[in-house]
Amino acid sequence: MRILFKNIKELLQVREEPIDFVSGKAMAHLPTIKNAYLLVEKGLISDFGKMENCPKIEADEVVDAAGKMVLPTWCDSHTHLVYAGNRESEFVDKIKGLSYQEIAEKGGGILNSAKILQNTSEDDLYNQSKTRLEEVMAVGTGAIEIKSGYGLTVEAELKMLRVIKRLKENYNLPIKATFLGAHAVPSEYKDNKEGYLRLIIDEMLPKVSEEHLADFVDVFCESGYFSVEDTQRILEAAKPFGLRPKIHVNQFTSLGGVKAGVEHNALSVDHLEEMEPDDIEALKNTKTMPVALPGCSFFLGIPYTPGRKMIDAGLPLALATDYNPGSSPSGNMNFVVSVACIKMKLTPEEAINAATINGAYAMGLQNEVGSITVGKKANLILTKPINSYYFIPYSFGEHQVERVFINGNQ
Repeated sequence: MRILFKNIKELLQVREEPIDFVSGKAMAHLPTIKNAYLLVEKGLISDFGKMENCPKIEADEVVDAAGKMVLPTWCDSHTHLVYAGNRESEFVDKIKGLSYQEIAEKGGGILNSAKILQNTSEDDLYNQSKTRLEEVMAVGTGAIEIKSGYGLTVEAELKMLRVIKRLKENYNLPIKATFLGAHAVPSEYKDNKEGYLRLIIDEMLPKVSEEHLADFVDVFCESGYFSVEDTQRILEAAKPFGLRPKIHVNQFTSLGGVKAGVEHNALSVDHLEEMEPDDIEALKNTKTMPVALPGCSFFLGIPYTPGRKMIDAGLPLALATDYNPGSSPSGNMNFVVSVACIKMKLTPEEAINAATINGAYAMGLQNEVGSITVGKKANLILTKPINSYYFIPYSFGEHQVERVFINGNQ
């Protein structure tokens, strides 16, 4: 199958030489080609350039992109897309003034989702999840990470990971699975956190590894959940199974989890709404990607990750949705890019870099997706007719996606 996109108003995120990610001042540069063509063969990007150099070839499909932009699909590196039911009643509690922590203390939050999921069949959970996956693909997501963490029992955590595995098998886009058994301490272990840590380390991790169900391991390192010491124990236990860390840190408090993540070679540290100078220093000159989740800040009314300060300090930054039923019930990356510009003061160039190439790196997918590079998957967004790519974040609440291609297929 050969597809030729021609007369592209502007081809975005063009990287002729492969890169892992962009940092600091380089994030303000988004390489593009105006009046461009793009050739896709066998699901991969095979050629691109200015229209004046467009080869005269036969194609199975020719897409006239006059007035439209083409860019890589969004790379959403932090989601909890596999969950059961929803938590709209907690939304009302929040409006009435209860905090995230107060809702959790009265039996809501993660434990509420876990109770529902434990009583949901694997097939039902799969059907709910595939609907969500199709919805986010339709608005431009072409690579995604999905966590467990709403099971909190051995069987329920495995059930979630098996659902993610089925999604991987049935949908032809890169999907990464993360084991997040340490998302919260179940109510039955309320006075015995050590017992739950032992369950994670002695039973969950070996079974996850035995069935090859996860690419990464995650821990919610936060006051009232898992301490830095708990986090280090779990990450050490996961190391022999080849599970690289991607950890929740600094959502409500700065505990030293960022430094612990760097010391354990974490691929990413995510949330980062509360950042101390020491946290920023710990991330400098490392291979650990900071990931901001502005949809969560928007929904909970908590501070936004200080992305402007972090980029100005020379750090890279990725953006993700945190799609989940409690604190960020949206998987729309277009909205995330908008909020990053509006509330975090990222430029459109920085936000698009954060949501494409840097997001790909935060899943270990930088060699497959995230830029217009020969040999990468043809996971592409064709926009509606727009004046400039600034209109993508400007038009918050509405997406500018006309068509989405995964491996060259709409």
